[in-house]
Amino acid sequence: MAFELSIEEGEFLVKLARKAVEDYLKTGKKPEVPEDTPKKLLKPCGVFVTINTLEFDERKLRGCIGYPYPTTPLTQAVIESSINSATQDPRFNPVSQEEIESIVFEVSILTPPERIKAEKPNEYPSKIEIGKDGLIVEQGMRKGLLLP
Repeated sequence: MAFELSIEEGEFLVKLARKAVEDYLKTGKKPEVPEDTPKKLLKPCGVFVTINTLEFDERKLRGCIGYPYPTTPLTQAVIESSINSATQDPRFNPVSQEEIESIVFEVSILTPPERIKAEKPNEYPSKIEIGKDGLIVEQGMRKGLLLP
């Protein structure tokens, strides 16, 4: 089940992610969902916001947090995920205002997860399309997520 976005809608979400972090770093408050948000972007959807720094044309991961399941309206999830990526990713120190001009935001929209069925473990790789499919791997209480 695909969630199709226009270029304009994608740009709206990336700009929203950046603005949310900029506003949060200045005020310490989460911004509201903009009034001009297209209706389609108010539907619950899984999303991850990835933040990279640019150093000599090389991207380096700076933060990545999101919602793997469609539990929150997309624009709200983008606002929360972008702020959390910038300030709560345990792998990194929080983003500073001085860094904001040198970071790049990426918004990944996730469709609802579907279980992969296979008779034998060695069949799983043939059922996954690299670059298109993300993976949620679970064993007991442990979970891991790989974006496409």
